[in-house]
Amino acid sequence: MRTDLGWDLDPSVTFLNHGSFGACPAAVLAAQRAWRDRMEAEPVRFMDQVLPGTLADARARVAAFLGGDPDGLAFVPNATTGINTVLRSLRFEPGDELLTTDHEYNATLNALRSVADRDRARVVMARVPVPPADPGEAVASILEQVTSRTRLALVSHVTSPTALVLPIEAIVAELDARGVDTLVDAAHAPGMVPVDLGSLRAAYWTGNGHKWLCGPKGSALLWVRADRRERIRPLVVSHGANEPLDGRERYRLEFDWTGTGDPTGALALADAIDWMSTQDPGGWPGLMAANRSLALAGRDLVAAAVGLAPFAPDDMTAAMAALALPGRTDEGAARALHDVLSEFDGIQVPITPWPVRAARAPGAEPTLRLLRISAQRYNELADYERLAAVLPGRLAAE
Repeated sequence: MRTDLGWDLDPSVTFLNHGSFGACPAAVLAAQRAWRDRMEAEPVRFMDQVLPGTLADARARVAAFLGGDPDGLAFVPNATTGINTVLRSLRFEPGDELLTTDHEYNATLNALRSVADRDRARVVMARVPVPPADPGEAVASILEQVTSRTRLALVSHVTSPTALVLPIEAIVAELDARGVDTLVDAAHAPGMVPVDLGSLRAAYWTGNGHKWLCGPKGSALLWVRADRRERIRPLVVSHGANEPLDGRERYRLEFDWTGTGDPTGALALADAIDWMSTQDPGGWPGLMAANRSLALAGRDLVAAAVGLAPFAPDDMTAAMAALALPGRTDEGAARALHDVLSEFDGIQVPITPWPVRAARAPGAEPTLRLLRISAQRYNELADYERLAAVLPGRLAAE
């Protein structure tokens, strides 16, 4: 693992799990520290007078990177909060259908079921093939489940458990043509794959800043299309609910202040975008391409060591790649393999059962055990060689 590129990761650990919580470079942490020092030097002045302008500037810089209208962008602590914010703002009728897939994140499926239970709606689970033969098969699997009662679709751009890059532009367009709004779970998308909110035109979109943008923990984004903003309110209602508009939208006033918190992660996110753009001669496009190439090479190396076929088509793979491991698929087996790789081999890589618990029928067991590698600027091919060297023995010993 590269130790000369500005990350303070433990050099004794082969870190192949950027996808879970990211890793924030030292320069970005320093930028956040500078914001925090400025805030703590005079908290009242900072919160009352400085923060509104600096927050607007950070929002504009981040929105420019994402190709979206800054008026629709709000900072939230994480994508799970963004998902819950949208779902809990909406109301459904008994019998309405909320469409999703069995490749979604456990926490967001829990949120979807909670809202369905509240309104006596129904969650409909599209079964996307594992793996799909091509992006079109994923689109078809979702559209097959659309009915006249479908009111909302929750779909990931990059799936967390299976690391598939779904053709989100086609999915959003096809659902919109059928009168169905899409809530895009883009937890992994910003910084991993190109994002253009203006052309995507999803009703709702939320993504993390702490993952592939390498921003501080607690920095994430919610974007709502202009014609849907009046429906969406933050989970915490505060002063913005009755503050004079003064030419601003209620959406803006409510999301910019939800009570006292630490805004420095959001302010430093724009600094993270700028710093990361310098980490490849090709800027962000070059960085995304390099991470994808390394992930594919690492996937192929590990797959060959264990005698596995690639889990997904190359055109549905970016900076993460999953492999379906042989052997037991229960949660205990997944946890045990992760722990032995971490504690005895110094390799941090997620091993998870699939489908996730919220995507399984009550009492059903997982059908696959997935290993998911990540590739970020600090990784090198030798990291995956270490995993390939020890994994066959660990599997044989189970």
